[in-house]
Amino acid sequence: MKNKYELIYFLLFVLALVVNAAGINVKFFTDDPGLYAAIAKNLLYKKEFFELFTYNADWLDKPHFPFWMALLSFKLFGVSVWAYRLPALLFFALSLVYTWLFTRKYYSQEIAAIAVLILMTAQYIIMSNTDVRAEPYLMGMVIGSIYHIACLEERFTLADLLLAALLTACAIMTKGIFVIIAIYGSLLGQLIFKRKFISLFNIKWIGLFLFTIAFTLPEFYALYIQFDLHPEKLVFGKHNVSGIKWFLWDSQFGRFANTGPINRDKGGDIFFYLHTLLWAFAPWCLLFYYAVYKRAKDIFQKNKLPEYYALSGGLLLLLVFSISGFQLPFYTNTVFPLFAIITAPFCFRQLSNFGSKLRLISLWIYMVLFILGVFVINFLLKPASYLYFGLEFTVLLLLIVLIWTRVKETAERTFFLTCTAVLFANFYMATTLYPVIAAYNGQVTAAGYINQNQFNGYHIYSARTENNVFQFECKRPVDYLPVEEFNKFDPKGKAAFYLSQYSLNYLIQNHIPYHKLQSFDNYSQERVLPEFINSATRKNVLDTVYLITK
Repeated sequence: MKNKYELIYFLLFVLALVVNAAGINVKFFTDDPGLYAAIAKNLLYKKEFFELFTYNADWLDKPHFPFWMALLSFKLFGVSVWAYRLPALLFFALSLVYTWLFTRKYYSQEIAAIAVLILMTAQYIIMSNTDVRAEPYLMGMVIGSIYHIACLEERFTLADLLLAALLTACAIMTKGIFVIIAIYGSLLGQLIFKRKFISLFNIKWIGLFLFTIAFTLPEFYALYIQFDLHPEKLVFGKHNVSGIKWFLWDSQFGRFANTGPINRDKGGDIFFYLHTLLWAFAPWCLLFYYAVYKRAKDIFQKNKLPEYYALSGGLLLLLVFSISGFQLPFYTNTVFPLFAIITAPFCFRQLSNFGSKLRLISLWIYMVLFILGVFVINFLLKPASYLYFGLEFTVLLLLIVLIWTRVKETAERTFFLTCTAVLFANFYMATTLYPVIAAYNGQVTAAGYINQNQFNGYHIYSARTENNVFQFECKRPVDYLPVEEFNKFDPKGKAAFYLSQYSLNYLIQNHIPYHKLQSFDNYSQERVLPEFINSATRKNVLDTVYLITK
């Protein structure tokens, strides 16, 4: 890309890659990554590929693809937190490649570079690359399949057909069939807005659908042999549970209506994602809203757009999420590549007076908040070492000087400075804040204690199924034993039990004898409370977890 700001683009790309990968070796501090990593580890221990287990019990919740990728990584590199995160980061990198290819196809190279930088600096994207769930996988596969579908729509090639089908199938085997709303919805919007209605019935789309089904067969087979072949298994408190039916219906529409076996205490809020995006897609959210407004206005006024894929697929899935009864912030990460593509053309172009002010003011507000937030957090946190903070601050100052002296245009300067502020804040979190949070995860320290050689002959149990970081960190399989069954349980040998304070209180209140092996400080919240950040009040939000024996 020949551009007078080529050096700045290059530096920001490199720094953004470093920041997104900076948390690769941080210990888990939320439950879901611990659960998914433990399930992948169990595949390794059980020499299994198709059947998923947690605490040696059948597990039915998510499809298999991310677990297969983590299993492959564990086989190649051994079991570790970084080996769990590695394949997700590779799919994140794939999303960057496809975002570049798609945007360059319909816009300029510079807009493509802007779109990639937006994606690399969106707040929840960076957070999700440390707190890895399924979203980094989905990002790469959804934008990848849309790119190949766009190529297929213009000109048939077998390579585009097979790659579009394969990526769509892998996305389905990652999160379920709802992902086709973004993928096929983008195609539907493109054909409708371009008035190519007859093209909807082209045989290549039938071929795409059939190949997608064929590539998804491993998921159906895995569910069939673990559940449909075994109606005697007890799943969700019931027998005769079909894994295939769960995959096609309950896991999707049951969550949508919040009526399935796994649901949330309260239903959805149609405005949930509108305000969630203010931080999840920070610092680009307000500019994204403005871009959507301008795109919608162009469509209403019958002005031709370069493409309709990003707007159709991204907004359609956002609408579905918004009216769903089961809502979580990270769901929208799936379509952040599409949001970046929508936003990118409006970062540098000449806008209306209102648009220019909105762009300038909103980005400067985010910029100041990110930088100021780091200084406030660091002051309260009082980390053991200020090495990373000093390094980050030095790089921040150097980049600010470089951008301020070389970039004269207001829009370009503001964009580059905003990227710099986001990277500064998130590198601090990955190298300083997250390790402090992880250090207070009692599940990690308890597992480290029980992994000592002196406990090699012990069978290990957890009193709650939510202790998944403990399950992953233990070097031996962990079984589940409800605390209510502790008194009458005969371990038939040496056994250690991991309990929270709540579970231990049950034993105390019911006068059930036990022997304490060790206790550990623990921060049990997944939200980072201000009282925890403040080193002076941290002890007030800590509880205690225990390893005990009978």
